[in-house]
Order: sequence, then C-alpha cells, then structure tokens
Amino acid sequence: MDNATIEKLVNAAIAVAKKAYAPYSNYHVGAALYAEDGAIFTGCNVENASYPITICAERTALVKAVSEGQQQFKAIAVVTRNGGSPCGMCRQMLYEFAPELTVIIADFDGTVHQILPLCELLPHGFGPKSLDE
Repeated sequence: MDNATIEKLVNAAIAVAKKAYAPYSNYHVGAALYAEDGAIFTGCNVENASYPITICAERTALVKAVSEGQQQFKAIAVVTRNGGSPCGMCRQMLYEFAPELTVIIADFDGTVHQILPLCELLPHGFGPKSLDE
C-alpha cells in the first residue's frame, strides 16, 4: 500500500476519533476502513453506561460499510492516543470479511506504529471457511 493511501486513511481515522463518545474511559478511537473500490468508511467508538453494549470504532466503520453494500476490504487504519491495536471482538468481525486485511495502527499525531495483516493479529481465526464440512 502506498504512503499517500496510508496517510489518507490515518488522517480520516484521526478526524473521526474526535467525534467519539467516550465519557467513561476517555479513550477515543477512530477507524477508517478502505474498501476494494476505494471508498473509505469511518467510525468512532461509542460507549454506553451498560459497558458490554459499547461499540468500537472498527466495528462502527465495518457496520457502516456493510450497510452501504460493501463487503470487500483492503485496509483499516486505527488510531488511538497511544497506538493501541484492535480488540479481539473487532479482529473477529474484520476477519469475517477480510482475513488478509492490512491493519495500520497509529496514534493521534499520525505516527504509524505498525502495519501488518489482520491474520497476524488473529492467527488461526474463525471465519466462514471454518464452517465448511
């Protein structure tokens, strides 16, 4: 993936992270999901007083994309204040659609900490092929 695309995704994720609703953790996360056709879908985390129903930025972006008809993805940029990586639930949701997805992990100043395939973050992931007989 070229540097211009990486920068575009990271900047989109930084912008949307500012919209996060995180009154409990104060841990804002932004994600920018890059579809095969070049479309970018962003998402931020939205917390809730009932903690288990909180939705992460990565899943917000994915659900937005799927609801708009996208199901093939190339990359996702995830930004946090300290370059945190996607949680296990987000890794699993993304794996469903793109086991080889490129994951770009950055912080709010745009520093990229890691670029790696999703399958390295979720080795031996459970996906649609796992259900084959």
